[in-house]
Amino acid sequence: MTDAAETGERIAKYLARAGVASRREVERMIEGGRVKVDGKTLDTPAFKVTGRETIVVDGVLVETPEATRLWLYHKPAGLVTTHSDPEGRETVFDRLPKEIGRVISIGRLDLTSEGLLLLTNDGALARALELPSTGWTRRYRARAFGTIDNAAIAKLQAGITVEGIKYGPMEVEVERETGSNIWLTIGIKEGKNREVRRALDAVGLRVNRLIRIAYGPFQLGQIDRGEVKSVASRVLKDQCGHLMEDGHVFEELAAAGSRPAKRPAKRTMGGAGQPGFPKQVQYLEDSRSRGPRARPDSKRADPKRGDPKRTDPKRGGPKRSDPRAASAETVDTKRADGRKFPGKPPAAKADDGKPKAGFQPAGKGRKPATRPGSDRKPRGRS
Repeated sequence: MTDAAETGERIAKYLARAGVASRREVERMIEGGRVKVDGKTLDTPAFKVTGRETIVVDGVLVETPEATRLWLYHKPAGLVTTHSDPEGRETVFDRLPKEIGRVISIGRLDLTSEGLLLLTNDGALARALELPSTGWTRRYRARAFGTIDNAAIAKLQAGITVEGIKYGPMEVEVERETGSNIWLTIGIKEGKNREVRRALDAVGLRVNRLIRIAYGPFQLGQIDRGEVKSVASRVLKDQCGHLMEDGHVFEELAAAGSRPAKRPAKRTMGGAGQPGFPKQVQYLEDSRSRGPRARPDSKRADPKRGDPKRTDPKRGGPKRSDPRAASAETVDTKRADGRKFPGKPPAAKADDGKPKAGFQPAGKGRKPATRPGSDRKPRGRS
């Protein structure tokens, strides 16, 4: 047994990952003699390749599979979901930007249907997301002509058979009625050909507009009609990673793994905005006065306001004692000049030695206060 047979993968799977077609379509290509490996036409899909071979499909060289990607596309009505239409009608892939390369659709929307269509460059992923076993719900908004009753809704919710084709249970919710039309929200699991239209037609409703609004976890949201939106690789891995086989590469994750991790910004303590630390104030040295002066970009000081650093009240400073002078001379305010209240100036004296009107110090010579209108003699010393 060769090394390619042991370590390689089947040609159908490899070409599906390369975005050529689905596995079943590749198998039909091989049966038709349309696939060549190293110049030899294949006749069996059991052939294995490693990626180092030269593979040609319909005369076109197949490139190495790229990183798996997924796009959300808001399909307008009037486009066919196929790569080539025998009738010459415009297809979805004719409207797509050329820079996204060759992609395939996950499921289909018919000519008159619109809404969310998933696109990928990985055929294996497309096949996995199309299978009913994936369990993803396709959700639609349908506008139909006619009316519906509870019996018809229960019939759709239990599953219905139309022309020998059995459709699974549906989620049915009536939104509103507008004239002769009714709006419904329909959820299906399988996504068979024209499933919603045929099931509603069986209960007497004729669909005149059908919009797909969700495919599994992916939502149409606010994507404009005809717009293509790429799905981030991390989201793709989170939602679809368990459905993929080995060999899938995610572009953004691979690029992120090669970049060095960013170091957190170093924070310096004591700066502006740091809780619990005062804001640092810088001063510039004046060459003449050798003292601190204001920074050039600071606000100009108000000349009417005193300098808080000066202690002389005549020069605009606050009326407070100099802490340096307090150490040289200590003043006992409680025993100064016999004052009753410390910190207040003593009463001025007249020329005769008696105190003037106003505040009088406590002690000898003070006239006791009497109550107005009282005939009693004031109490005091005789």
